[in-house]
Amino acid sequence: MTTPEFTDNRENFCYRHPDRQSFVLCQRCLRTICPECQTQAPVGVICPECMKAERKNRTPAQKKAERRWGGRSTVAAVRSGKPIVTYVLLIVTSFIGLLQLIPGAGDAITEQLRFAAPYVLPGLSVYPFEPWRLLTVLFVHGGFVHLGLNMLALWMLGQILEPMLGRGRFLALYLISGLGGSVMAACLAPLTAVVGASGAIFGLMAALLIIGRHIGANVTGILVILGVNLAFGLFIGGISWQAHLGGVIVGALVSFVYTRTTRREQRIWQIVLLAVITILLLLVVFLVPPLVILA
Repeated sequence: MTTPEFTDNRENFCYRHPDRQSFVLCQRCLRTICPECQTQAPVGVICPECMKAERKNRTPAQKKAERRWGGRSTVAAVRSGKPIVTYVLLIVTSFIGLLQLIPGAGDAITEQLRFAAPYVLPGLSVYPFEPWRLLTVLFVHGGFVHLGLNMLALWMLGQILEPMLGRGRFLALYLISGLGGSVMAACLAPLTAVVGASGAIFGLMAALLIIGRHIGANVTGILVILGVNLAFGLFIGGISWQAHLGGVIVGALVSFVYTRTTRREQRIWQIVLLAVITILLLLVVFLVPPLVILA
């Protein structure tokens, strides 16, 4: 039962709709707002007036992003969308990574999910034909540090890219980039077994670079980070720089397709081009490694 003191306190009601009771405050101005007036922010919600002020203060790069990506602000999209796919990938990969740390069981899990070219060469190796390893390799890692670094990168990049692209396109970017990393590793190091999501992670980095350049953002920082990580893989033993390179190339190609097919009527072409990229990668991995091994 409400008391007279409660009813008389206007802070218990939405400032835009005085007849609507609410206990939610705008995170900017701290005024009470009802569900209709709430816009999701990174932490909590903000009111329409604060949202209007935020949109008014957009940078030229953000305004350009709104025009390029279907008439809505990229920054608003990032703040309002929850990166569900990123969280699912983090949970699944981390769970499998922790299982790998269990003595005895860890080696068996790695053995079942890792990738090497002989697994996609029917008739040319003693290994069974298991092409799904091209993607399952993304979920196993070579140790806790390897897992932690990749998951940190996935969390940081996914927070930006998934709300911008949408869940389906983000997942397609992640998986096709990972496939590209596996294909490049199979072509350049066909007898080496690889593990890790690094190919997919480097694909996300390349996508951030391409999309950022497309909307006019300053991409110098991500370009430097990408270059340093690629060079690091070349000079440090035990790292599959081939997978990194493949992820970068394919991730850049997929994101280029995204930047050229942003309108709704171009959606079918986007799907067709992504399918073509995937088919070409599969053709390469089934044709090139046998020639390299036999040579």
